[in-house]
Amino acid sequence: MLYRNARIVYIALILAFASIPLLVIHAQTKEELQRQIQKSNAEIENLEREIAEYERQLDAVANEKRTLESNVRELDITRQKVSANVSVAQNRVNTTELEIKRLEGDIFSHEGEIERGIAALSETLRNMYIVESQTFVETILKSGKASEFWDEVSSLEQFQTVLQDKLFSLEIAKEDLLSAKGASEKKFAQLIVERDELTSQRKALDITRQEKNSLLSKTKETESNYQTILEEKRRAKEEFEAAILELESRLEYTSDPSRIPPAGKGVLRWPLDAIKITQHFGNTAFAQSGAYNGQGHNGVDFRASVGTPIKSALSGAVQATGNTDQFPGCYSYGKWILVRHGNGLSTLYAHLSHIGVAEGQTVATGEVIGFSGNTGYSTGPHLHFTVYESSGVQLVRLGDVRTRTNCANARIPVAPLRAYLNPLDYL
Repeated sequence: MLYRNARIVYIALILAFASIPLLVIHAQTKEELQRQIQKSNAEIENLEREIAEYERQLDAVANEKRTLESNVRELDITRQKVSANVSVAQNRVNTTELEIKRLEGDIFSHEGEIERGIAALSETLRNMYIVESQTFVETILKSGKASEFWDEVSSLEQFQTVLQDKLFSLEIAKEDLLSAKGASEKKFAQLIVERDELTSQRKALDITRQEKNSLLSKTKETESNYQTILEEKRRAKEEFEAAILELESRLEYTSDPSRIPPAGKGVLRWPLDAIKITQHFGNTAFAQSGAYNGQGHNGVDFRASVGTPIKSALSGAVQATGNTDQFPGCYSYGKWILVRHGNGLSTLYAHLSHIGVAEGQTVATGEVIGFSGNTGYSTGPHLHFTVYESSGVQLVRLGDVRTRTNCANARIPVAPLRAYLNPLDYL
């Protein structure tokens, strides 16, 4: 009798583990989730091909002569590219959500098996206790056979061992799934941030397009008027640079290498994800043609279509921000950000379309602080990136150092010529 009861318990426990309906339903759900994930990945591939084509078109426009038409066309293509990037980010978020749901389903199934296994183990232990609590004499009197008693005990002990091994395997599998779920949730949080950044880019593009519409109105959509305005900006920019050069040449400063890190790759990170240098630091060919009053280029220019995320080259604090375009006839950096880092270096990001940080704000390495643009004086959308010795750079109001200037109320960073560093020595 006891042996028969043990076999009945054994079979019941095996059935308790099976739970076939639950596993079948979950398998169907997993298949549906997998189909949705594959569909989302296919959409991402199509969008990435579109983005590559937009980039090809933007490169072609960048090599054309700067005209009113080319500027407007460049903004239109950039907006389409950014919209595609937003769609890619959204699809990646959707895919990650589906992956998390699939993992949650696996975890739920394993937790159910574990709970049923624990219940089964408890039942086994209780039956073993009942069997083992009976004296040998009681068992013989009830069954008439000692062999049935030992068979009962042996059967239950074997099942207990198998069950414990099964529970151990399930716990390991659950830990792996929870770890995978945690990684996916972290990825999901990062993708949400990226999607929000891309949405901000589109906003920046809309702002810039409004500025271009204003320019179209100002020029009455006439190319000759546009070129006249460009020439006026060029002359004003040269006068501005001459004034700054005069000021910076008078500033006394002794460079101290001990206050800054030694030159080396990776001291600073690149401020853009895609790097295309259009002008280097120092005595470049453009500088030799007469630009910068013969003193060389004080930073590095990177090609960047309007709305490209600009990232802090190192953690630090935003020392100042500004917009020289607020003052008519002041053609300089346009919208700019100055970040002071803890290692004795400061970095400037100029010609932005949107400033995403505030003075005094702490920023992390790689954090998006703004978006590239074409503000101030520039021959096309790009990022101007300058590296200073922090002890040499200062903020000045141009009206305080020059009586006649269109930039009297503009505040910009200036530094002695010795305090400018070659960014490529640190990137």
